[in-house]
Amino acid sequence: MAKDQLTPSRPDAFAALPRFSQDPAELELVRTDRSGFVPPTLPDGVVQAESVQDVVETLRVANRHRLPVVPRGAGTGLAAGASARAGEIVLDVHQMNRVLHIDPVEQTAVVEPGVLNAELNAAAAEHGLFYAPDPASTAICSIGGNIATNAGGMRCAKYGVTRESVLGLKVVLADGQVLVTGAGTIKAVTGYDLNALFIGSEGTLGVVVEATLRLRPVPVATATAAAYFDDVESAAAAAAAVVAARATPSVLELVDGPTLGAIDAATGTRHRSRGEAFLLIQTDGFGAAIERDVVLGAIEPFTRAVQLPADEAATAALLQARRDAIPSLERLGRTSIGDVGVPRKRLAEMVAGIQRISQETGVRIFTIAHAADGNLHPIIVADPDEPITTGAPKEALGRMFELARTLGGTLTGEHGIGLLKQDWVEAELGGLSRELQHRIKQALDPLGILNPGKAI
Repeated sequence: MAKDQLTPSRPDAFAALPRFSQDPAELELVRTDRSGFVPPTLPDGVVQAESVQDVVETLRVANRHRLPVVPRGAGTGLAAGASARAGEIVLDVHQMNRVLHIDPVEQTAVVEPGVLNAELNAAAAEHGLFYAPDPASTAICSIGGNIATNAGGMRCAKYGVTRESVLGLKVVLADGQVLVTGAGTIKAVTGYDLNALFIGSEGTLGVVVEATLRLRPVPVATATAAAYFDDVESAAAAAAAVVAARATPSVLELVDGPTLGAIDAATGTRHRSRGEAFLLIQTDGFGAAIERDVVLGAIEPFTRAVQLPADEAATAALLQARRDAIPSLERLGRTSIGDVGVPRKRLAEMVAGIQRISQETGVRIFTIAHAADGNLHPIIVADPDEPITTGAPKEALGRMFELARTLGGTLTGEHGIGLLKQDWVEAELGGLSRELQHRIKQALDPLGILNPGKAI
């Protein structure tokens, strides 16, 4: 659709919007996410939705006036999917943040989109349950955003990504109609899987206003270990050995030496003194200790040292070190957080390739990874005033995406496409797949008002 077709009669449109503000201070807060991308202009306004009806009214007005809408949750996205500029308004749902219901027998929760991941887990824990998807940003990311990008996290290799934990959705479509998908049961196959369609759609097909989620029993036991290596290639090879041993740890996280150094500098730890790479290992369930020993046996030929935490506090400190990785790197400059995925047996090749790209482009790249499922996060750290969408940083991003593709992988495992990865979508999807996805978008959002220019 041509851009001029999305130009609304703004005074009429804005006057009809609920909880609408054009305060520059508010607009500055909602103009972008944690991707490092800064839009050149502020959005035209923001709706601070507090209810489903606020979302319905906003989209009815937007549809009537052809007003582009950028849905936003907690703003922790890493692909500029929630960035907004002049000519667009932001639909902010972070105040829709209630846990509506937890059923401890059925092990389900019904929540609004602004509920933070950690808040849901705290509420579930009161019933001896937990919500499996746990991005490193669990304390600050929202369930709605997790659904929009099909987020994963440290436990996803064993428990699956967000899609495996969503039983049903309530979605407001582009014209303000309210669609209910899925069911409150573990199994439901009536009709097409519309849940799966909306999960990972980055707010381009509808706005999630309620989700029914699957919870799981807190494991009866966990067993944790930290392994240190002489180099990151050895750590990646060790992770592949765990997969080959057919162990299924709930957590298998890789952190390279430079990132360990950044964590140490930010938090006062001493991880890098023990090695130039790190694997965080955790197993759970009745056989947690037995499975941990299987994992340690698989990685033993590659390790420099192994640390077994003495108590729960030491275990929590190891998990926190992994969660501190991105905040620690953000202290060093402007970050652009990659999200490539490769077959797990190709992990060491991808790690070596990232190091080569860094050397050849002169771009600082730090690597962390959900090693058990081959999802790497190569993180570019640029000077605060250096753009990440042009020059050497963009070249490095493109080369990493191409390397992942040639290894049989993908340019995004869990962060989405947003704005930042548009240049490489066609190479991965192919023309037919992308055209079919455009047709789906056209069917659900014929005026193209929902998060235009993002995802596909």
